[in-house]
Amino acid sequence: MTEVKIRDFQYPDDYPDARLLWENSGPGVQLRRSDDPEEVEKKLQRDPDLFLVAEDAGKMVGTVVGGFDGRRGMVYHLAVSENFRKQGIGELLMDELERRLKAKGCIRCYLLVTVENLNAMRFYEKRGWEHMKYVQTYGKDLG
Repeated sequence: MTEVKIRDFQYPDDYPDARLLWENSGPGVQLRRSDDPEEVEKKLQRDPDLFLVAEDAGKMVGTVVGGFDGRRGMVYHLAVSENFRKQGIGELLMDELERRLKAKGCIRCYLLVTVENLNAMRFYEKRGWEHMKYVQTYGKDLG
């Protein structure tokens, strides 16, 4: 592996590669209408500096999307190409995202993990994230 570079996501150029990465990342990334190009573009209008890409030799090998509403942070779509896993790329992405969230004044952050994604659970717990056993998650499409 060459030196991995973390940079801001560039829309629309990075979208096809990010979408392909998410589609091939396994059951942990759930794609919905909010991942369509026009919705990603809206997300970038709010937090352009919280959508990060990891590159190796000019090739996208990872992404993470963060959000901050002024009170709490949220993490979405941490994904690393299968051939690049277990090399610290997820940690680099999360370190940078957490640094940027903290710089915005974020003091608490959340993320969702699908129940079958044990590797992700171990990854986050190792990084100090706490499993919140008392929370039930609900969702509703509004459009």
